[in-house]
Amino acid sequence: MNRELFRTFFHIGIFTLGGGYAMIPLIEQEVVTRHKWVSKEELVDLIAIAQSCPGVFAINIATFIGYKLRGIGGAVSTTLGTALPSFLIILAIAIFFKTFQDVPAIAAAFRGIRPAVVALIAVPTFRMAQSARIGWTNCWIPIASAIAIWLLGVSPIYIILIAGICGFVYGTLIKPTE
Repeated sequence: MNRELFRTFFHIGIFTLGGGYAMIPLIEQEVVTRHKWVSKEELVDLIAIAQSCPGVFAINIATFIGYKLRGIGGAVSTTLGTALPSFLIILAIAIFFKTFQDVPAIAAAFRGIRPAVVALIAVPTFRMAQSARIGWTNCWIPIASAIAIWLLGVSPIYIILIAGICGFVYGTLIKPTE
């Protein structure tokens, strides 16, 4: 199974442009829908953990999924599978970029890729909102968090800490008395 984990995450890594968040739809497709290794709810939990840990999100989520499925061997397999394509692509770009950076077709291709990357990040965001049961009554939380980070410059660390404290208070003190 470790070979299958490596192959799956190598495939995800090689076809993902735009970083770790752009990987989420592919991870969901492969890990939840195709292989049924984890449930949608487990994936949302693993994504939350990966986001709150230091380091590269793509590596974190791959490592957590691999560890959940096959322990340390699985974590190593998924981590290498995720990181190796990016490493090889960046190495190739570093070697050849000087030659092609001024070619109009290459510049145009990169301009076309940028909006697609935004869509790749937006889709899993809305799917995670559905899985996290974000509706009209609590949609103000991610909106206020995004505004605090984007416009006010609040550190995401503070947002995560405040959200965790509020969730704990709500879950232990407020919700049981409802």
